Amino acid sequence: MQSTPTDRQIFSVSQLNRSVRHLLETQLPMLWVEGEISNFARAGSGHWYLTLKDDQAQVRCAMFRNANQRVGFQPANGTQVLVRCRAGLYEGRGEYQLVIEHMEEAGFGALQRQFDQLKQKLTAEGLFDNQLKQAMPESVRHIEVITSATGAAVKDILSVLNRRFPTIKISIFPTMVQGEQAARQIVQAIADANAYGQCDALIVGRGGGSLEDLWPFNEEAVARAIFASEIPVVSAVGHEVDFTITDFVADLRAPTPSAAAELLSPDGEEMLNQFEGFEILLAEAVTRKIRHLEQRTAYLQKRLQHPGRKLQEQAQHLDHLDIRLRRAIAGKMQQQTAQMQRVEDWLVRQSPKDAIAQRKQAVTNSVKQMMRVVSQQLELKQSSTAQAMHLLDTVSPLKTLGRGYSIIRNESNNVVKTIAEVKAGDQLKGQLVDGEVVFAVTGTSDKTL
Repeated sequence: MQSTPTDRQIFSVSQLNRSVRHLLETQLPMLWVEGEISNFARAGSGHWYLTLKDDQAQVRCAMFRNANQRVGFQPANGTQVLVRCRAGLYEGRGEYQLVIEHMEEAGFGALQRQFDQLKQKLTAEGLFDNQLKQAMPESVRHIEVITSATGAAVKDILSVLNRRFPTIKISIFPTMVQGEQAARQIVQAIADANAYGQCDALIVGRGGGSLEDLWPFNEEAVARAIFASEIPVVSAVGHEVDFTITDFVADLRAPTPSAAAELLSPDGEEMLNQFEGFEILLAEAVTRKIRHLEQRTAYLQKRLQHPGRKLQEQAQHLDHLDIRLRRAIAGKMQQQTAQMQRVEDWLVRQSPKDAIAQRKQAVTNSVKQMMRVVSQQLELKQSSTAQAMHLLDTVSPLKTLGRGYSIIRNESNNVVKTIAEVKAGDQLKGQLVDGEVVFAVTGTSDKTL
């Protein structure tokens, strides 16, 4: 067995891997690494295992469950990511790896996530509500365009308007359409256009490009400026497949700047064709009207007569009416005369003289009869009255008092009928035939005579 030199330090595989891991973890600080995900796997434990690569190299990575739960998107193979990690070694296999603590989308992915977050926020606030959008005017005479003064978008808009309806007035508010200053300039241009207040509609847009190029139209400040605009806004950003936040908040979305110009302008050639059609219809209507009037004129000419003949007819008609009137008056006079004679004869027969004499004699007879009846009734009443007076005098209490009787009353003026109704000391009144006596009771006796 060969001896081991004392100047050699021999490591086991485990010791070696542990030392290398220690060196990596202590000598390398926390790293930021960007790369493309491949070989992505999600273990049953919840840990993620993946490879980050670029066009020249690759490295294995691990992201444990307590860290990957904070990732705001779903990673997949091909996703470009930016990770914060520390270098380490998997001792069991001796494989160098990165332990990821934070992951976010890089480039397009990060912008897409910002786009989705802002869209969700503005949707919740109601900035995309169709009920709050303004209607485009039916007739547009003046359009303001917010875009680059030298870009393809403004050239396309001017070309379409010049072809379709060149009388529409165009005002251009030049701004940057990409870069850090673009959003601020677009917001200011929208405010200036509203302050100017001379246009019917506002086009905000630019030509196509990458998501990074179109990003100013995804800025929150631009979205709120469009929402606050009192002028209806058309969003015309990029190509038909491109969608930006301004497309959702604007009053109308056009797939391209050229389409925006077409949406706001009438087709001049089509209008000319319509006018030509209207001209033909009007000419035909006028022709039909003239023919109708000519036929009407011919018909009236046939019915028209010379005024002298008409006057002769009217004079003859008046003569006939005069004859009929005279005959009617004469007949009416005869009828009235005969009627008057019949009334006169009837009045003679109905003379009131005899009737009055008869009525007078009847009244005289009635008066005589009434006098006889009244005399008889008066005699009867007088006899009856005399009998009643005699009877009344016979039963009169005064007659009784005249024979020596009296009527005794107590203090309440009630007639005293029995001895039990008085007692000693009572004041009584006695009514006699010629007056009244007042006396006091000194005693009573119930002896009956």
